[in-house]
Amino acid sequence: MNFDWSYFFTLFGHLSGYIPITLAMAVGAMALAIVLGGILTSFQLSNFKPLKYFANVYISLFRGMPTLVQLFLIFYGLPQLFPSLRGMPAVGAAIFGLGFKEASYLAEIFRAAATSVDHGQIEAGQALNISRPKLFFHVVLPQATINALPATGNTFVSLLKETSLAFTLGLTELFGDGKMLAGESFKYFETYLAVGLMYWALIVIYTWIQNRVEVSLSRPYRRDLNVIHRSKRFISNDFKETSLETH
Repeated sequence: MNFDWSYFFTLFGHLSGYIPITLAMAVGAMALAIVLGGILTSFQLSNFKPLKYFANVYISLFRGMPTLVQLFLIFYGLPQLFPSLRGMPAVGAAIFGLGFKEASYLAEIFRAAATSVDHGQIEAGQALNISRPKLFFHVVLPQATINALPATGNTFVSLLKETSLAFTLGLTELFGDGKMLAGESFKYFETYLAVGLMYWALIVIYTWIQNRVEVSLSRPYRRDLNVIHRSKRFISNDFKETSLETH
């Protein structure tokens, strides 16, 4: 087996220097996608038809177009229409391109999460004259966030891997550096295996964090825990009453 182990292990130290730029692109694009996705969801749930049509067209357009084409349109195409965008950095184009695309997926996830909340809770709140903003922030949003978190996490995982496309814009990130190293050393298997393992490690760490957040957010809604807590209080009260009767 012609596998250079010493070269393989030295790659991790070199490639790790490009993890910050990869994470910066992924986090920046995800933040943009969450904001745009929330706006599009509000448009979809609105009774004003032009806003609903605009959201539907946006989602259909960005979901139906390859990611690479969107990146090229933003980086090479928009400066032709708007000269003020000439000289736009590649990292900015990558964040905007990936953020615009992922917003179309998150809009559908957020809409499904919002509509999954039991409408009876909203009607009960309205019957108690609770204002719509309070109902949204205290009843709908916490439950919708828990429902949307797993699918949103999957979107971030896909986004993290798609940052490798930024290399086509001339940006050197984790995959871009690996590609150059492979070209210089002609050790393609060692290099691309190291790059793949580093992406995998990032996703494993993120998955662990997401699981912790899911458990923390869903704790108030876990019926088994609440039942156990109530049972403990009930048993404790019974014990106290029994103790009093005994004395």
